[in-house]
Amino acid sequence: QVQLVESGGGLVQAGGSRRLSCAGSGRTLSSYIMSWFRQAPGKEREFMAGILWNGGRTYYADSVKGRFTVSRDSAKNTVYLQMNSLQPEDTALYYCAAGVWRSWMLSQSRQYDYWGQGTQVTVSS
Repeated sequence: QVQLVESGGGLVQAGGSRRLSCAGSGRTLSSYIMSWFRQAPGKEREFMAGILWNGGRTYYADSVKGRFTVSRDSAKNTVYLQMNSLQPEDTALYYCAAGVWRSWMLSQSRQYDYWGQGTQVTVSS
């Protein structure tokens, strides 16, 4: 079992930045990908960014490339999502997820085994 706890959400003005954290505990994450998804009201959950725990390779959705950065701190078992140049359309509930890495699974939320409770990010105009 893996437990994931997100933090760092809140209210931010358009153009601002926010860093989300996802602390993992439980079994080793070495074969996992850790990803960030978000879900806005009335919309489907969408993939934002992911990082392979072993090796640190990163992946991004086209919509956030150049604005969001995913990173990890292995010593703290924590994954981060640095979000810059935030816009009102970035308002959503942001989730951290973990899954055993397979190259075809990246953006498919159903392939992830563990999820955090989510942290709300609201961007005001």
